[in-house]
Amino acid sequence: MGVQRMRKVVFSTMAGLESQPMNKEDVTKRFYESGEVKNAFVQTYADQIIKVAALIVASLQSEGKVLLFGNGGSATDASHIAAEFVGRYDRDRAPLPALALGTDMAAITCIANDYEFADIFSRQISALGRKGDMAIAISTSGNSPNVLKAVEVARQQGLITVAWTGKGGGPLADQVDYPFVVPSNVTARIQECHITLGHVICEMVEETFFGGC
Repeated sequence: MGVQRMRKVVFSTMAGLESQPMNKEDVTKRFYESGEVKNAFVQTYADQIIKVAALIVASLQSEGKVLLFGNGGSATDASHIAAEFVGRYDRDRAPLPALALGTDMAAITCIANDYEFADIFSRQISALGRKGDMAIAISTSGNSPNVLKAVEVARQQGLITVAWTGKGGGPLADQVDYPFVVPSNVTARIQECHITLGHVICEMVEETFFGGC
């Protein structure tokens, strides 16, 4: 079937479906839901957020670094937060060492091809991680095999392990030093809370190092 014909079939099929577009009430509801999830989350984890931010500061002061990893949207969140550390969050200042493990396509495809996809993060942790570094594992379900394997290696090498997850936490929440479990089963709401968590941690770390600048 040609591409043009395929498009016609798809759009004709879609046209036959009965659906109602989201209205203002639906849109507003999504924003309220996101806010409610974040409010519930911070009521549980405010003290732990402060603790983890302090651990990141201590790691960086000891010449450690932050390693972040996840799949799909969580890989992008890892990259986003790593960039906030290396670049800047809110103020001009010296860069802070952080690395997202999902951005090196050569490493990922090499490891996945020569070993297994489940090894793409663990081998990078094994190569780059050092005792006292921070490993931030991001998985909305807490079930991703490659994330779980990376956490196992991180713990063996003496890294401090942190999880950003949701949907009850899955096995990931039980395998890290500091789990953050978003109280939602909706992937979008979990990811929205994760990025807010990352931003708050970045701000706290930056203010600790450079607040007097």
